[in-house]
Amino acid sequence: MAKPTDETDHGEPIPYDPDFNGPLSKRSCTDVLCFAIFIVFVAAWAGIGLYAILNGDPSTLLVPKDSSGRRCGKDTEVLGKPYLFFHDLTQCISPTVAFTGCPTPQVCVRACPTEIYVEGKITYDIEEYCVDNVCPSWILPSKPFQKRCIPTLSSVNETIINLITNNADTFLSKLKQAISNIKLLYEAEEVGQNIVEDLAKCWWKILIGVLVAMGGCMVYVMILRWLASPMVWLSILGVIVGLGAGLYFSIVALIAAQKSYNDLQTNSSKYEEDLYYQNKQLKTKRDLWLTGVIVLSVVLLIILLMLIFLRKRILLAIALIKEGSKAVGSVTASLFFPIIPWVLQIAVIGYSLLIGVFLASTGQPLYKTRYYDDTNCANLTGISDDTVCDPTTWSTNYSSLCPNASCKFIKMNNDALYPYLQAYNIFGFFWLLFFIIALGQMVLAGVFAQWYWTFNKRRLPFFAVTSAFLRTLRYHIGTLAFGSLILAICRMIRVALEYLDHKLKKYDNAFTKAVMCLLKCFFYCLEKFLKFLNKNAYIMCAIHGKNFCVSAKNAFMLLMRNILRVWVLDKVTDFLFFLSKVLLTLAVGGVSYIFFASELLPTSFIDNSDLNYKIVPVVLIMICTYLIASLFFSVYSMAVDTLFLCFLEDCERNDGSAEKPYYMSRNLMKIFGKKNKLD
Repeated sequence: MAKPTDETDHGEPIPYDPDFNGPLSKRSCTDVLCFAIFIVFVAAWAGIGLYAILNGDPSTLLVPKDSSGRRCGKDTEVLGKPYLFFHDLTQCISPTVAFTGCPTPQVCVRACPTEIYVEGKITYDIEEYCVDNVCPSWILPSKPFQKRCIPTLSSVNETIINLITNNADTFLSKLKQAISNIKLLYEAEEVGQNIVEDLAKCWWKILIGVLVAMGGCMVYVMILRWLASPMVWLSILGVIVGLGAGLYFSIVALIAAQKSYNDLQTNSSKYEEDLYYQNKQLKTKRDLWLTGVIVLSVVLLIILLMLIFLRKRILLAIALIKEGSKAVGSVTASLFFPIIPWVLQIAVIGYSLLIGVFLASTGQPLYKTRYYDDTNCANLTGISDDTVCDPTTWSTNYSSLCPNASCKFIKMNNDALYPYLQAYNIFGFFWLLFFIIALGQMVLAGVFAQWYWTFNKRRLPFFAVTSAFLRTLRYHIGTLAFGSLILAICRMIRVALEYLDHKLKKYDNAFTKAVMCLLKCFFYCLEKFLKFLNKNAYIMCAIHGKNFCVSAKNAFMLLMRNILRVWVLDKVTDFLFFLSKVLLTLAVGGVSYIFFASELLPTSFIDNSDLNYKIVPVVLIMICTYLIASLFFSVYSMAVDTLFLCFLEDCERNDGSAEKPYYMSRNLMKIFGKKNKLD
């Protein structure tokens, strides 16, 4: 029996159709059932959001709580007392206090203490700081940190410490560690506040930087149409030079940070708070620069290796990019269309996060006993440790028996439906996000397919983007919902595997680890393949108007009949686009660094001395630059993918004869060795 040919294995070539001239104008709605399911799902998600907003209270999760679990400044008994005071911070030396709580009485107060108190030696009225007749033996001047009263070490000296304890060094060490642990959970919020302050001070400078970045991206894209090959090679060279320069400066900064850290070790004083935290900051800075050196070295090595081994394919990919730039240049509106999906994605992300927080705060608060290793408390109270308790009766009945124990707020005791509602919210986030991405892909595919199959490229309709957008919304929402649903299910499986892996880590089983690793790797690869298949299915649907399954099958068979060409397109062109985005980001970041974080420009020209973190505007501008560049190059990527698929179909439908001429441009004919006989 004869071995079947590749064409038989992967379907017959697409036959010639004299009536076919591009995306069909007469088509019907596809995947209607999935469209109906999608509409019902979105309506139910909106209902869950309404329920969460009406029944949730995020403030329950954020405000400080005293030993009885009362929310400072919120609950009836502690109204007007927004700050939390700790009796003995040296009990908070365990690194787990950020998660388990500090085993010392905590009380809501009107204001943090400003004077020193030592029982029997330096006294004044401290009734406000007492809990059920249990008062602190010492108090230090404090400042509020995220509404927690934290002692200021600058007010502490050896004389004061000796009044409190006979072991000054041990006490101070414990106090420093306790303060560090208390701040651990809330340092991120403080950094966030400083960043917000910086953004408020220099928002107009950042806006100018973003506008300059947008202008730079537009200029780059316009030049790419006429000088595709030089611009791509410029991107490659620029990225290599930029990474090399970044690596050099990172090494210099690492050496300087290490020297500053070493110098501070010999000058630090155990009673000076500023030097103590400066030492910690320098260590963090040194570690960050070391990480930067390692990351830049690895990235630079990978890029160099790819350039060496893919140099021939890069030449062909550049030719395809040049052809794609002509299509984009013919439909300028396509460059700005991705802004619409981008805004919709931001809206979906914001909505899902908001609903997630409100859902987490629904239900009733759960309180449990905390004895902090005091074994006598269970005998005295008759209640076991880690047992559900009532904070309203705890202070009256049990505080005097176990002063250090507490009825502590643990979490919100959510309703039985909470995990299902939260899972629904997460799934909705993935489905809507993939749906919006699919919408953008199909609209652009319709535009560039119409450009390709228009024999005279100058006669392309003026409102090509609008017509493709309306056509997609009218006929193919069901197809988009179907494709994005498959991806959402795959992503949910990956999330479930990560959660399961986290739960199984405590068993430390080698077999389990191996199985989980294989499963995670399999579904990661599956998702990548599905994204690739979906993208090409949307292109075929935009051209022929078939449902998702038929479009996916036709696209897959067409690609499999040209598998070697697919590799050139899918990998190398994406790599070149990535380098272009990196170059633009590094260039704008370098200019921003000169303006914001360096001392090259005089303060009379631009003054940033009032900023807490001068690097913040630089990072924000670089992030915005990369996102803007990604918007522009996503259009180019979709143009290249669509033109390539159309080219493959063109090669199968037509043969270049007078009856069946190729629709491809002369440049594409030259690239792939094709020719119209009429020419």
